[in-house]
Amino acid sequence: MKSSICELLGIKYPVIQGGMAWVAEHHLASAVSNGGGLGIIAAGNAPVSVVRSEIRKAKELTKNPFGVNIMLLSPYAKDIAKLVVEEEVKVVTTGAGNPEKYISMWKEAGIKIIPVVASVALARRMEKYGADAVIAEGCESGGHIGELTTMALVPQIVDAVNIPVIAAGGIGDGRGLAAVFALGAKAGQIGTRFVVSSESIVHENYKKKIIESKDIDSTVTGRSTGHPVRSLRNNMTREYLKLEKSGSSFEELELLTLGSLKNAVIDGDVVNGSLMAGQIAGLIDKQQSCKEIIEEIIEKANTILK
Repeated sequence: MKSSICELLGIKYPVIQGGMAWVAEHHLASAVSNGGGLGIIAAGNAPVSVVRSEIRKAKELTKNPFGVNIMLLSPYAKDIAKLVVEEEVKVVTTGAGNPEKYISMWKEAGIKIIPVVASVALARRMEKYGADAVIAEGCESGGHIGELTTMALVPQIVDAVNIPVIAAGGIGDGRGLAAVFALGAKAGQIGTRFVVSSESIVHENYKKKIIESKDIDSTVTGRSTGHPVRSLRNNMTREYLKLEKSGSSFEELELLTLGSLKNAVIDGDVVNGSLMAGQIAGLIDKQQSCKEIIEEIIEKANTILK
């Protein structure tokens, strides 16, 4: 199953791993790349020294291309933008902001630039400034989300730009990948299913919650702040939504979630931790290796698209 994205990035299959903070580190990224997709290391809010170490560890585990996701709201974003050049990273994906001021530096270094976008306007702007592709992310995704669904967003962005479009949000199996190809996408970005992979460092409590979840078990917090986040329902989301409804300040809401993602991923706190996961979580019922996940998805997609 080849596409222009495979040629652009030098990968076997049109499967991109989502840049999930605390989750997407060198073990997961290298496993996805070794499985034929494009693994991604999430820089998140980590300092340069941590991200450099992650990149170098990934290089030891895979000879295939992998990328780094840069969260542009991070206080270290400028330094990470330079780091990926120094470390000769092949691909950069970006989120939570506009990467325009770094694009020329990255292009000079031969880095493929793929911003995450949630609107046609931003996709067009990214193409204008030299992005090699865009990730059109629908609100079915886990973590920080936009407003439009994948089904509505992807074809509109495909029609609006001439660069390849990678679809994200609601893709958990071969049917989902085949569907976004039908919408005009050239690859699919997958997050939640890789969270439960055997190579993922995510705590078993978190993985178990995803595997046991039903279709209605995710919810969105933070709409009142302008920073909506999709997670699995638990005590933390219930308390957050209650505070939002009562008109609590942004500071109060931030205090409630401070460190909650790390607590879930590393410590396994599934009661008050932030269990970021997409709506597709209800479809996931088992742990597999990244290679098994990718090959199963590609086999099913190929069968559908024949």
